[in-house]
Amino acid sequence: MLARVFSSLLCAFALVGCGRGAPGSAPEAKPSNDGAAPSAAQVKLSLGDPVVQKALQLSGALDKLPFKVEWQNITGGPQTLEAFRAGALDGGAVGDTPPIHATFTGLDVKIVAVLVRDAQVFQLALAPGIKASAIADLRGKRIAYSPGQAQGALVLRALKKAALSTKDVTLVELSSPEFKDALASRQVDVAPLSGTVLLRYLKENRARGAGTLAPGVRDNLSFFYVRAAVLRNPLQAAALREYVKFRTQAQLWAYAHPREWIDGYYVKDQGLTMEEGQYLVNNSGRPGYPSDWSDVIAWTQETIDLLAQTSARPRFEASKIFELGFQSIAAAAVASGAGADPTREPVR
Repeated sequence: MLARVFSSLLCAFALVGCGRGAPGSAPEAKPSNDGAAPSAAQVKLSLGDPVVQKALQLSGALDKLPFKVEWQNITGGPQTLEAFRAGALDGGAVGDTPPIHATFTGLDVKIVAVLVRDAQVFQLALAPGIKASAIADLRGKRIAYSPGQAQGALVLRALKKAALSTKDVTLVELSSPEFKDALASRQVDVAPLSGTVLLRYLKENRARGAGTLAPGVRDNLSFFYVRAAVLRNPLQAAALREYVKFRTQAQLWAYAHPREWIDGYYVKDQGLTMEEGQYLVNNSGRPGYPSDWSDVIAWTQETIDLLAQTSARPRFEASKIFELGFQSIAAAAVASGAGADPTREPVR
């Protein structure tokens, strides 16, 4: 059914692109060599969404995508930004900060999917022997800091809430994959960690005195964003709309089938035990998909303003990086999924 709907969209876009639409309509859609409209099988997206890729596989939906996907083992801000600039990636899964950083650096990107969880994503992990019971105790500490990632924004928010400035601490710029080892070796005192990385760090270092501190600020937003140029191609834009639907349903499947998800992803793919996987599932929160992004945009604006002030970058309006034509797609897809409802409560 989805394939038929997608094919009809392709035909409609192809007619517009061949000059049969109104002036100023969608960009030209290239016909195939025999003059026919492109088929779904001819449309390809290069995507960096490895966790959802696994969920699609385990749920049996991977082979049902009505277009071609070139999967890239790319995730997080720095990797997606580099791949976007090289033209090697069309879309990627990230936290709430990489689209902001990309825009700061002059890259034209758009957010096409929003996920809100009702649980904290990051904890501030403490190096062995470091004691802190409140954010105010971080004064004078060395904190791992990645300015283009959600971890960096989290640190700034936590400091601001505790009435600390960046001058009250030492920010040590590292890439997030370096955080765990830097903590273990006491190169830094504090670093934001999450998921399997946090679990492994505590497992390896708790006996040496490692611990965690709750950041006390919200960090439960994550995005799927794309190069804006991809949306200007009507065929790829149609494929992205379908991908957001499949992506949402795959995430809901993982939430509704925790045993299968733990075994297939955390145990067989990530090398964790069933108990460790269960711990992560229990603490990952319930996924939500707001059909109105107003609160998300307002929260993002606060992050933009904070990062602009800290980095001396020019401020911009948050609404420019959200593709609002996509805002209801994930929420609508929930109706045919299971295990979660669209989030309609304020994000802030």
